[in-house]
Amino acid sequence: MKSGTVYLCFSSDFFIEEADAWRDECWKMIKERSDLKFLFLTKRIDRFRYCIPEDWNDGYENVIICCTIENQKNADYKLSIFKDLPIKHKCITSQPLLEKVNIEKYLKDIELVVVGGESDNNARTLDYDWVLDIRNQCVKANVNFEFRQCGTHLIKDGKLYNLQVKDLCKQAKLANINYNI
Repeated sequence: MKSGTVYLCFSSDFFIEEADAWRDECWKMIKERSDLKFLFLTKRIDRFRYCIPEDWNDGYENVIICCTIENQKNADYKLSIFKDLPIKHKCITSQPLLEKVNIEKYLKDIELVVVGGESDNNARTLDYDWVLDIRNQCVKANVNFEFRQCGTHLIKDGKLYNLQVKDLCKQAKLANINYNI
């Protein structure tokens, strides 16, 4: 494998209890392949300290951990844990974003915030104002921001748009609101 980024457990969770049996072997491979970046999302950031290897110390340089949130209650619980963890590369993903969320007090040491909506016919509505609010928090804190995809049901300027799944990323890109430092 050439140098690059390996996306781990994007349809699961690296910290899920069922992975306890094989996670140590995975950590060994991650450490061995320092030429690669390993990126994983987790809903279970509260299990982090139970799941890291003994030699973790302040983190591995080649590991990026993304904590997922979707609403304020969830953000306050998970990000209050995440902010104090010894991780060299941190990001926050809110996809789907289900309500207006204030993450301003958690943005120190965050490299990227990714926001998006749900993508199926039964998806909950994404309000574009919520997206802009998080973007503004990131700009104020000088944190990279990416609007990854609109939701299938998007409210913008008070109007509900029902979008095709195939168009969600394209529409988010057309919004042209990503922020890169």
